[in-house]
Parts: sequence; C-alpha cells; structure tokens
Amino acid sequence: MSIVVTGATGHLGRLVVTHLLADGVPADQIVAAGRRTETLADLAERGVRVATLDYGQPETIAVALEGAETVLLVSGSEVGQRVEQHRAVIDAAKAAGVGRLVYTSAPKADTSPLVLAPEHKATEEILRASGLTFTILRNGWYTENYLGDVQQARETGEIVGSFGDGRVASAPRDDFAAAAAVVLRTEGHDDAVYELSGDEAWGFDELAAAASEVLGRPVVYRAVSPEQRAADLAAAGLDEGTVGFVVALEGNTRDGLLAETSGDLSRLIGRPTTPLIEALRAALAEA
Repeated sequence: MSIVVTGATGHLGRLVVTHLLADGVPADQIVAAGRRTETLADLAERGVRVATLDYGQPETIAVALEGAETVLLVSGSEVGQRVEQHRAVIDAAKAAGVGRLVYTSAPKADTSPLVLAPEHKATEEILRASGLTFTILRNGWYTENYLGDVQQARETGEIVGSFGDGRVASAPRDDFAAAAAVVLRTEGHDDAVYELSGDEAWGFDELAAAASEVLGRPVVYRAVSPEQRAADLAAAGLDEGTVGFVVALEGNTRDGLLAETSGDLSRLIGRPTTPLIEALRAALAEA
C-alpha cells in the first residue's frame, strides 16, 4: 500500500513528498504523481515511485491511484474546471478502495464569502457524499503569494493595494506541506477538518516593513481604493476578469477573511509557524 501525492510537480506537492521522506516514510511507499513527471527525476532517484496524473485525463488518475491506501488531493490550479477535476480524483479513489483522501481546501470553505471558496465548498460536498474517509486541510494564505509585491517594491519602494487595514495570517508553503505530511503518515485524522493558518496575522504596513528589511531599502504600503486599484491594473494590461478577481480578493482581505489564527497549523507541525520576515527572506533567496 502507498501514499499518493497528487500535484507533486507543483510547489506544494513536491514539498509534501520531501517532508514524508524526511519524516521517515520509506521512499517505495510514496507515489509522486503529476503531469510533468520529468521534473520528478530527482525524487525517483531517491526511490520514490513516480506516476503520470493529469486531472483532465481520468484514465491517468485510475492508474496512479492503484493500490493506494492514502491519497493527497492537492487542489487544481485551473479555476472554473476544478470541481469536475476533483470529482474525477474522488471517484477514482473510491473505485480503487482508498482508505483515506486528504484534500487541500480554502479557509472556512463551506461558509466563507471568499472569492476562491465556491469550488472548494463544492469539492468538500462531493468528498463528504462519496463515503470515503477524509481529512480536509483548509489552507490559509501562503506568504509566497506576496513575493511578487516584494520583488516589485525593490524597484518602486512601495507595495500598492486596496487591502485597507486587512490582515493576513500567512505561513510559507513549507509549513503547510509539513502539516500535510503529518496528516498523511499518522492516525487520528479521520473525517477531520483543519483550519490552517500562521500564528500571527500581519497588516500591510508590517509587510512593507518586512520588505524594507529583506531588501535593504525603504518600502512603504500605499493604500488605494478598489476603484483606483482596478484602473491601475487595467492600465498595466491585465484583462477584465483578472482585474475583477484581484480586486475581489483584496476586498476579501480588507474584510478580514484571511486573518484567522486558529493554531491548527502549529499544533500539527509541533512548532510555531515561520514568521513573515523569515519566510520572505527564504522565498527571495529561492526566487
């Protein structure tokens, strides 16, 4: 039997595999599955089994999940297509007799007005109706989501947005991956839902201060209205749909939807979550 990690060719999935290995799970009990298996050659050299898995090609899912005891379904990146893609994985897991499926969802997905929540809510509903034993990891915001803002500030000296006084309880992907690895390799998580977030919520003045320190130059946060933000993004060449999405997400942040600090993440990983400035410094070093 094995642990199958879907999306292993992406940032989060690869980190989960790395943590499983570091935590002592035998390499031959791990299947790293994804679309671009050529990027998994280094894991294969360590003894990890590699499988092609494309959410859009159900026949690849069935093969990758054969003999799996536990499956991590890393949510897809194709907004608008994710519900059916996730359904295909859940159906294949049920057909394969998988013992437990772990899904990476979004904060308070079943009740939140967060712009990203609806597809995650729908997936959670499909998972609950499937009869499979499940664990839902409602991942909060990755600190790396703001790497682009910090890199831009290197040139402009400012971080711009319509976040207002909103706060974000972020943590780096590696913290979330460590938690997923714990859940995959240990017992006691059947039908559990975890709200995962960083230990401390920070505001955008604090993000600017952290950027100042890691960049070695002054950076300020410049708050603008949603209307101004939309106009600026359109002027920068973003299409209407992307502009609407960004402004809506910044509005969600302004409304406090990313600020909850439940403590679930630090409890799972057995240590405090990585502070903002440390996470930014590491992300810049890897960029």
